[in-house]
Amino acid sequence: MTDPETEMLAEEPETEAELDEPRLSAIRDALSDRDRTALDDLLEPLHGADIADLLEQIDEGQRMVLIELWSGQIDGEILSELDESLRQEVLRALPAEDVAEAVRELDTDDVVDLVENLEDEDQAGAILKALDDIDRVAVEQALTYPEYSAGRLMQREVVIAPSFWTVGQTIDHLRSAEDLPQQFYHVILVDPRVRPVGYVTLGKMLSSRRDTPLSEIEEESFRTFEVTDPEEDVAYAFNQYHLISAPVVDADDRLMGVITIDDAIRILDEEAEEDILRLAGVDSEEAISNRTRDVVRRRFPWLAVNLVTAILASIVIAQFDAVITQIVALAVLMPIVASMGGNAGTQSLTVAVRALATRDLTGANVWRVIRREVAAGAINGAAFAVIMGIVGVVWFGSPMLGVVIAVAMVINLVVAGLAGVGIPVVLEKVGIDPALASGAFVTTVTDVVGFFAFLGLAALWLL
Repeated sequence: MTDPETEMLAEEPETEAELDEPRLSAIRDALSDRDRTALDDLLEPLHGADIADLLEQIDEGQRMVLIELWSGQIDGEILSELDESLRQEVLRALPAEDVAEAVRELDTDDVVDLVENLEDEDQAGAILKALDDIDRVAVEQALTYPEYSAGRLMQREVVIAPSFWTVGQTIDHLRSAEDLPQQFYHVILVDPRVRPVGYVTLGKMLSSRRDTPLSEIEEESFRTFEVTDPEEDVAYAFNQYHLISAPVVDADDRLMGVITIDDAIRILDEEAEEDILRLAGVDSEEAISNRTRDVVRRRFPWLAVNLVTAILASIVIAQFDAVITQIVALAVLMPIVASMGGNAGTQSLTVAVRALATRDLTGANVWRVIRREVAAGAINGAAFAVIMGIVGVVWFGSPMLGVVIAVAMVINLVVAGLAGVGIPVVLEKVGIDPALASGAFVTTVTDVVGFFAFLGLAALWLL
């Protein structure tokens, strides 16, 4: 039996639907009832990316039921959209023939992405075996290139033409070709040694006369990447120079493949997501579908680092226990100084880490940025110092206590601005990922400086 909501959703038009909350709820009900008909009707209009999202949002038991009941198939598009942590689980649950059919639908770059993240060598071998000989050789060759390199990112399906051809010759060639890529944006021009010398956009070619030489309508944006170039450099260039696709060459400048904008965007998204997660001390591979033991294993080290930094701050406080005993108000107010410094440091840190990732923060402007952050910290510190000075007087009736917290606030916010930019820059210079390690150091600095400044000034001026 199906409920009215399921029937209503199932009767929607055949156009693609979104995985909204009502549909997700109906799918869960269909899985619980093991209702194959309702499940098929609900999944049929969904895009492959939405089905990948669905597999990530339901639990392991429901995933297995979906794979068992669904009359459709987990195809290459769905596999490529799945989070890496789930791919192996889904692949293990699929029949071998379904896996083989799914990977044959993928471009070589997507197969490389699929295989390189598999921990199970038998699974990887089965996927490679399912490919055609040409595709298997291409994937195996790509896997010999360094991890996170252009050679791993490129696809081998390329459209080329001699640079002396005309538009008409090229169009006729494309029409007669039996195996063109599913999507391509440029025709790459090559010399007799298959070295790329330029490219022509499809739009420019289709709008030109048939007798126009391709060399006359080349794009000025043409540039190449070597197979060993880091993928983050490739993604940066795509973003910086507004590229749509770009050839990849070997050490002899011979054409090996092409990188397209969708791959570059994926890398940029992954880099941004990785920075956000690491700033919070979370492993970049963590996902909402991870098991509890995996979450604990990945988070424990950084919580341990945070414990050490907290102990350092407590050691500073312990040096002034006599002062706190005599002036209880200090215990009430000192978390405010540390908290304000920590928040200000995190603001500067976030801006600096992102600027380093996008290469906007360099040796040429680092001191200007540091001066700006320090000045901003001083101005904000002065403004909040006035507020906290008044709070200290009104709350505890002590003008000098207000002065102490005001001065400590200015000092800590200035240090927060300096540490928020300086620490990630130094870490990058010594080869440590600033997104991964900066947060713990900045928090330690602002806590220690905040407590030391506030309690130290209190010991000097209030006793």
